[in-house]
Amino acid sequence: MSDLPDFSRLARYNQWANRRLFEAVSGLSVAAWEAPRSGFFGSLKKTLNHMLVADRIWLARFAGTEHGLERLDQILHADFATLRAARETEDRRILDAIGDLTEDRLEQALCYRDMSGAPKRLPLGWAVAHFFNHQTHHRGQAHAMLSGTRVPPPPLDLLYFLLETSAGCDAEAGRSLAAAR
Repeated sequence: MSDLPDFSRLARYNQWANRRLFEAVSGLSVAAWEAPRSGFFGSLKKTLNHMLVADRIWLARFAGTEHGLERLDQILHADFATLRAARETEDRRILDAIGDLTEDRLEQALCYRDMSGAPKRLPLGWAVAHFFNHQTHHRGQAHAMLSGTRVPPPPLDLLYFLLETSAGCDAEAGRSLAAAR
């Protein structure tokens, strides 16, 4: 069974979830966006920047190129509007990168160096799975941070994406996605 359709779906989900999250965060003041909050990176500003940093690092690794980033907590965009535009561009890059993958490529080893310079090696398919899991992990942290503001966090569950985009069910035939494969 091929993982490519699932990775393509996860790339579309990622774009959908990021749009919803960034739309909600756009309702915050600058002070609320930058305010210290409980979470690994300590604010919405830092967490959303980290997500962009990590995506750029992984896309460079997948392409076998240098990412040029210095730290996982690097602030690429200090203002929200610029970060939001960069996020939208990155999500399109992710869709393109995933669309360019092949089954053969997913089975090949990905060799790269982590941020400390240590060599790493794992199947590309598992690296791509980690890539999407990492995004969900930090989007969840940002969602929790947003819960502590006056702006209600939007539903980001994969289920909502599937239902909203009709990716989960062929309503006319009443068939599940699995049965349609």
